[in-house]
Amino acid sequence: MKVAVIGANGQLGTDVCEVFASKHEIFPLTHQDIEIADIDNVKKVLGEIKADAVVCTAAAHNVPKCETDPEGAFKINGIGSLNLAKVSADLGYKLVQYSTDYVFDGRKQKPYVETDAVFPQSVYAVTKYAGEQFILNYSERHFVIRVSGIYGKVPCRAKGGNFISTMVKLSKEKPEVRVVKDEILTPTPTKEIAKNTLSLIESDAFDVYHMTCEGEVSWYEFARTIFDTLQLKTPLFEASVKDFPLVVKRPFYSVLENANLKKINLNTMPHWKDALTAFLKENY
Repeated sequence: MKVAVIGANGQLGTDVCEVFASKHEIFPLTHQDIEIADIDNVKKVLGEIKADAVVCTAAAHNVPKCETDPEGAFKINGIGSLNLAKVSADLGYKLVQYSTDYVFDGRKQKPYVETDAVFPQSVYAVTKYAGEQFILNYSERHFVIRVSGIYGKVPCRAKGGNFISTMVKLSKEKPEVRVVKDEILTPTPTKEIAKNTLSLIESDAFDVYHMTCEGEVSWYEFARTIFDTLQLKTPLFEASVKDFPLVVKRPFYSVLENANLKKINLNTMPHWKDALTAFLKENY
């Protein structure tokens, strides 16, 4: 299978390229190679590659920046998805687009399944949900994959790092570290997402999927595990979201249940703690 990976030098894109390259011919595309907000450019680049599948990991996902530039966020997350979907209908490729747990508002307080009603709370979440809808309506051969709290060995280009690298950095620079205990989710490594996406893309089970690690955890407990595993000596304290200025509305409970993956027996996601321990062992 010929697979074009858009956002190939990003945190998720890097792992998708590495994992997929073991079985398929990969065409890594960065922002220099393709402009997803420009449909003519999308047609030209993907038309030349003649890919069997396109995996888009590119997104405007600096959440506070999206609030101040809604048009820019919609151009990438909304129109970019629409363009990839429209061109997929012409060229016939399978389309994978990643979305977010932020499409939910967190009030359910139980793990969200794919059929639960969404209620996005921020510009970022609204534009990502718009992208989902464009893909569902314009492309027949689609996999829309919602992920949560992702981290990988390559820093996130928009944020300059991830939660783990931030914790390690703060533990070296600060006399103490405070992390919120009342935001619950399931942090997930990009390598595990890439592996599960590979098994999914080889099927024709087109649908919306949740793809996160198993279990749930607060950011504080996640940080506690990092500190304990890496033996970081800096004091770590619990905090509340109320202790920090709220720049953007976000769900305080956004655990996803991989219900659709389980239905088709393709859920390969490990427990968050096992995944974190393996990641720390490999990268630290």
